[in-house]
This record gives sequence, C-alpha cells and structure tokens, in this order.
Amino acid sequence: MVLGGVGRRLRRGGSGLWRSPFGPAAAGGSAWPRCCPAALRAASASPSAAAGGGARGGGATRAGVNNVKPLDGVKILDLTRVLAGPFATMNLGDLGAEVIKVERPGAGDDTRAWGPPFAGTESVYFLSVNRNKKSIAVNMKDSKGVKLIRELAAVSDVFVENYVPGKLAEMGLGYEDIKEIAPHIVYCSITGYGQTGPMVQRAGYDSIAAAISGLMHITGHEDGEPVRPGVAMTDLATGLYTYGAIMAGLLQRYKTGRGLHIDCNLLSSQVACLTHVAANYLNFKIEAKRWGTAHGSIVPYQVLHNGLVMEMNHPTAGRIAVPGPGVRYSEFAVSHPKPPPLVGQHTVEILKGMLGYEDDAIEELLRTGAVSQHEVR
Repeated sequence: MVLGGVGRRLRRGGSGLWRSPFGPAAAGGSAWPRCCPAALRAASASPSAAAGGGARGGGATRAGVNNVKPLDGVKILDLTRVLAGPFATMNLGDLGAEVIKVERPGAGDDTRAWGPPFAGTESVYFLSVNRNKKSIAVNMKDSKGVKLIRELAAVSDVFVENYVPGKLAEMGLGYEDIKEIAPHIVYCSITGYGQTGPMVQRAGYDSIAAAISGLMHITGHEDGEPVRPGVAMTDLATGLYTYGAIMAGLLQRYKTGRGLHIDCNLLSSQVACLTHVAANYLNFKIEAKRWGTAHGSIVPYQVLHNGLVMEMNHPTAGRIAVPGPGVRYSEFAVSHPKPPPLVGQHTVEILKGMLGYEDDAIEELLRTGAVSQHEVR
C-alpha cells in the first residue's frame, strides 16, 4: 500500500515534519525543530552544508550561501485556480518552495483558456501567475484521483485550496480529513466570504467583493460612477494576505510542531485594505467619496513603475516575459524562474519522485484516466 511506503519514507529519510517539534540535539549540538524542513536545518549547520558541500560532494565547487532560499525543501500542494490562489503560490515558489499545481486533465486551470492574447497556444493571463510550479493532472471525480491527493498531502507541508466551503470535505479532502493523515499540514482555504455566514456558499468574484467591500464606491472620478480598478485588486490583495498567512503558518508550526487551518477570503481582505477610509467611517461616520487620481488626505499623486520583468523559455510559447515579484532580498536572488507548466507536464515525475510509484502503477492510473501526462515536444 502506497501510504504505508510514504510513512516509512518520512520516518527514515524525510524531514519529519509531522513529529515532535524538538528532536534530540545532533552530535554537533544542533537542536533545530524536526518540523523545520531539512534544508533549513542543513543551512544552519554551516555555510558548506547550506551550499551542498562536504565530503559527499566529491570535491565539486561549492555554491555560495546566497543561493539558499528561505523555502527550499518546503512542498506546497496547490489546488487553487484563477488568480488569488495561484498568485499566492507563485510568490511562495519564488522563495524556493516546490509548488505542485493540481489541475483537471485536459482543460487545466480555468485561466488557460482566458484570452486573447495568447503566446502560441498559452494564455498570457495564465502565464503571468504560474511560474515556478509543477503541474499534475488529476481527475478528482475519480476515487483513485482523490486517493492521490491524500497521498500527496501526507508528504507536503502546505495544502492550499479555493473551493466553495464544504466541497472538498464532501470528497474527503477537507481540513479535518487531511489533518488526520497529515497533522503537520498548514491547510489554507481561500473563499469569497469566509467559512461561515449567510454568503458562505457563494462563489467569490473579484468585482462583486470589490463592490460589497466599498472599494468601487471610492474608485473613479469625483463626479462619475463607481469604477472597478484596472486589475483585480481584491484577488491580488487576497493572494498577498494568503502568501503572508502561509509563511506565518509555517513559523507557527516551527514553534509548536502542529499544523493549522488558515481562512482567507476576498471580502475580509478587501475591507482590511480600506485602512483609513474604513477608519474614517467607523470613528467619525465620514462617508468616503471618489477622488479620481487625487488623495483625500495628502497631495495628489499617481501609482510607480519599477521596470521589473522576468523572462523565461516556455515549452510551447517560446520566450515569454511576465511581471516578477515585488520584493527584493539581501541574502538571495529570485532568479532563474521556471516557466508556467503545461497541464499535467509533471504528473509522472511527481508520482515517482514524491510518492514512489512504480511504472506499472503509473501506467494503470494513466490508462484509467485517473491522471494524465502532457508530453513536451
């Protein structure tokens, strides 16, 4: 049984993320929590260990410590689609996390079909928020597909999803279900309106959340109609909140040795971003108004471009360029990005590398349609 094999791998050679937060000190006095990925413990031991050096390196040239990224060794199982979730996981991938993007066989992420424009056959919208990820195509309506998701969750550090509340629980993939097999998991849900309340079963759309939260009311010319921002700011803000919350969740697990559930939603994120506009009303009942390109508290100004671009070679679209991360770090560079994957491009690789599936078992999954593999030509 594959899950039994997964358990053995975790106990023998894995990072031990599900175990007690504090393991015995190593011979050299290291006492890193076992819930911390092995790459981080190695990086703390010595510069040579962080760089992959040591006797086992066979005298190879050691890379610099600056090549170590903060999320090296962290595995993220990404069941999100469209924008908020993919934007969050892309940023985590930029920091070194291994992001496994789960997609429907054939169609994949909804945004793969959004266009024009298209770079070859690839949607530029999709390309813009899906770099540094691997794609596995899994039919989650098939019980074998659900089993694969559970097995992947057991060997992952983070589980991210943006389904309507309760949908994954019906499939045995809700937080309580995953927590039973992966108590170490940082499980993050992204919804439109949270996990409870009268709107809980509604799908979340950026424009609707922007209207309900009041963002559209304060956007546009002073004497004009409410205007939706030129980009999906509510989705993007939620993605950034999700990104930060997952980082905090990993730190929390580092301290406690236990996973947790994170609830992110469009409405809460956008209301939080109203900052002083919301505070003006809550404290003084001052109704917000539209100011065009001006600002209600300071002199007029207009938003800044830093010229940040990331270029990479895509297997079907060729050379592409997308906006890069909006953050810089002193100790490492966010460089050499991997292009957004094709649907199921890494299915076989993930089944072999993460779950230890043999060729015959993979062939059976492919034959029955539980998974699919995209062959890169």
